[in-house]
Amino acid sequence: MDVLKPCLFLIVWALHPVSTAMLVKGAEHRNLFSERGCCKRQAHFIYVGQDISGSPVSVDVGVCRSTCGGGPRAPGSRGPGLPGYSKHASMLDYLRSKKVRERAPAETAGHVPSCGRSSTCEPAGIRVERMLLMEGQREVDVIDECHCELKLEQCVRMPALKTYLFETPYETVVDVGKCSSSKEFPEGFSCAPVRFDSALVETPNKMDLVRTLGACELRESCYRVPYIEYYYEVVHNANGVKEEKIKEIDIGRCLGGCATGNRCVLRSMTNPEQCLVWEEGTSGSCVPLGYQSHVFRSRHGQIRNILAISSCRCQL
Repeated sequence: MDVLKPCLFLIVWALHPVSTAMLVKGAEHRNLFSERGCCKRQAHFIYVGQDISGSPVSVDVGVCRSTCGGGPRAPGSRGPGLPGYSKHASMLDYLRSKKVRERAPAETAGHVPSCGRSSTCEPAGIRVERMLLMEGQREVDVIDECHCELKLEQCVRMPALKTYLFETPYETVVDVGKCSSSKEFPEGFSCAPVRFDSALVETPNKMDLVRTLGACELRESCYRVPYIEYYYEVVHNANGVKEEKIKEIDIGRCLGGCATGNRCVLRSMTNPEQCLVWEEGTSGSCVPLGYQSHVFRSRHGQIRNILAISSCRCQL
């Protein structure tokens, strides 16, 4: 028995570095997994109204969170070895430091972006929930999952998948599209939709028409987009014979948003074109500025005057 004790001690001593290395490796693996798993869907409930029985209806539409916690503690903060002690001399100092920490950005507060600087945490899949409310049927977009999406410097149309009639025999996935977003765009410009298409979704009652995004361009915050309408027009040809033709008129639409009094109060020292801090103002609406008149005779002999938008502006 006395001979076995030294042998057991040598075996435990030899296996101690191996077990320690395995524990450290396992801890590193868990930390890496938690960092990669930070871009994920979290619950976000919104109130949509009352159903036909009068009961309130709330829906978890979800939200994509893009930051990870677990950063190092600030020096002088309360630690496990000094319970009950604080680095703050008074409650006033504690409240001041708390206010500063809340204003600090995520990276300086010990949080790191889960997707890196070149990507953002965005929805990877969205489904459309249809609910029958007292006011009628309403559709709500619900985020299913999130992923890291690469930031693009160009203004392009990007895929965006939506699932209609989820978990039914008529379930359909449509690429409705979206415009890329980036902070590298010139000041006062954004990647905005300029053309729309449509897709058909089969339902038990009829075919629904879903609007999809066709193309995006770099535009100012308030801009005009084409919108075509067709009319019957009666004209007389060179021989004086009455003819009926189809007249195409681009009446236009104003899209975008406006903000009055937006001024850059802090610019980047390395890139003067990049604004770091904006002074926000009140928002306005994008309305028609100029118009053109299209006069023609209808198939019933009446003179019609159709106004078409030629330009748009921000209304303060």
